[in-house]
Amino acid sequence: MPAEPLEKGQTRFALRAPSARRVAVVIEGEAHPMNRDPDGLYSAEFGAPAGTLYRFRVTTGGGEELEVPDPASRFQPEDVHGPSEVVDTRAFGRPDAGWRGRPWHETVLYELHVGAFTPEGTYEAAAGKLDHLRDLGVTAVELMPLSDFPGGRNWGYDGVLPYAPDSSYGRPESLRAFAAAAHERGIQVFLDVVYNHFGPDGNYLSAYAPEFFTDRHETPWGAAINMDGRGSGYVREFFIRNALYWLSDYGLDGLRLDAVHAILDDSPEHFLTELARRVQEGPGAGRHVHLLLENEENEASRLLGGGSSDSVYTAQWNDDIHHALHVSATGEGASYYSDFADAPVARLGRCLAEGFAFQGDPSQHRGNARGEPSGHLSPLRFVSLLQNHDQVGNRAFGDRISESVSSEVVRAVAAVYLLAPQVPMLFMGEEWAASSPFQFFCDFDGDLARLVTEGRRREFQKFPEFSEEATRERIPDPSDEQTFLDSKLVWDERGDLENAEILDFYTDALAVRRAEIVPRLEGIPGTGAQQRLVGERGLRVQWPLADGSLLSLLANLSEKESGGFEPPPGRLIFATNDTGPDDTGNLSAWTVAWYLLENNS
Repeated sequence: MPAEPLEKGQTRFALRAPSARRVAVVIEGEAHPMNRDPDGLYSAEFGAPAGTLYRFRVTTGGGEELEVPDPASRFQPEDVHGPSEVVDTRAFGRPDAGWRGRPWHETVLYELHVGAFTPEGTYEAAAGKLDHLRDLGVTAVELMPLSDFPGGRNWGYDGVLPYAPDSSYGRPESLRAFAAAAHERGIQVFLDVVYNHFGPDGNYLSAYAPEFFTDRHETPWGAAINMDGRGSGYVREFFIRNALYWLSDYGLDGLRLDAVHAILDDSPEHFLTELARRVQEGPGAGRHVHLLLENEENEASRLLGGGSSDSVYTAQWNDDIHHALHVSATGEGASYYSDFADAPVARLGRCLAEGFAFQGDPSQHRGNARGEPSGHLSPLRFVSLLQNHDQVGNRAFGDRISESVSSEVVRAVAAVYLLAPQVPMLFMGEEWAASSPFQFFCDFDGDLARLVTEGRRREFQKFPEFSEEATRERIPDPSDEQTFLDSKLVWDERGDLENAEILDFYTDALAVRRAEIVPRLEGIPGTGAQQRLVGERGLRVQWPLADGSLLSLLANLSEKESGGFEPPPGRLIFATNDTGPDDTGNLSAWTVAWYLLENNS
């Protein structure tokens, strides 16, 4: 539990350290002993007003004495190895007290990294760009992880103190002010949280609470978090309270849970189910709160309407639709794209009509079956995207899709996902085809920095274009500050002709979504969508909407004009060529058209 400010400058401190002999709170060199209960929970209460810096002095079972930060620290002004600060979140104020969030069907997500979103890289500077996002048509920002990480720059997935928003972006009060400013503009704020692992530098838990981890399960990041073994009740509570803390103390509107396929739990009630239930019973009981998943296993049963007791999550990032869009646009077929290279447009059609492309189907890339049936689920259970931090940043040079294909191609594939009934998510700068890459960056020291750089370059050995060491040496060094600086958005380029045209395109498409499609989405059924190929690279998809209207897509995702695209019933609401197909049903190359047949037509 975080240090809890009480009345009259008192604070209650707590640390569960069952393997420790003694624990004390150290403030300005003075040690305040803590009392231990039978479960190994140490606690103390004394005068320590907000702003006090403290550490825990832990005497381990082996007699070693450590001074460590609070694992539930609310702020680390001197980074992960420094002292923790007592923060009174009740003092934040509630200028947005009347805000109740927005229903999910209105959501247009925008993923951003606070440090790279603006030149300043702060919450305050990010708040200064909220008008741009509102005018674009964004209704929710999704912040990449903020949990305190070592150094001054990181994607956020190496966090070690889940309750402490990283000090490189500003103070906790500034994060709360950012959320309030977003709410003032009708924009929800989501946070990406990592409950499947800790980063490699700054986590001291194994020294005094080794039961936080387990060797019963394995993850790509080493020892798994103990969600189902002895002592796991405290571990689960640590993370569940963390979710409630972001939603309550900071007034956030939702969470995106990173890589939940790596949260391994054999308990009768899975950790994910318990977390969602507690959120629904708590912050979600009085306002709109949305929980999103990243789940490589495509477990449709975890999504609302999935038909099991675990069906509690609002939506999932749909990597399948990203891969289908990307391969359709670029023709790439390496690594996980190999599962889509044989028929990218056909797989795209299945995603649009049924959710996942892989619903228990064999994956060539993985060598086994992947996914569960998803055709019964509402399209609103799926977040569609053309780019995100992973799909850009995990490329060797962090290059965006606009660097690989023409603006004509980008407009076509963007028009598909921006107007489909699934919830769209943009990646920062995508709306103007930003020239800056988004590269993998971090700020480790010594051997760890060297190992990360070597590992990053080794990842690309299997790609033919990086088979030679000299070529791999060109891959940006994650620990070089310039790699981070090069990843910052260049806002002035929005005024350049080509960038401005792309920005207008995205703004127009989202305006059509807001006016024509969003009012008809709430309650959209999970069955009834139909899709068929037109040739090998053409697509025709139709969805019945919640009010009885019919939404139709025609897409020619090829390099030549093709026939067979007779207009569906209804009126044309958007087309990348302004007119849709000609009188003979021919649709020009890389052209997408949308039609709406209203219920009373």
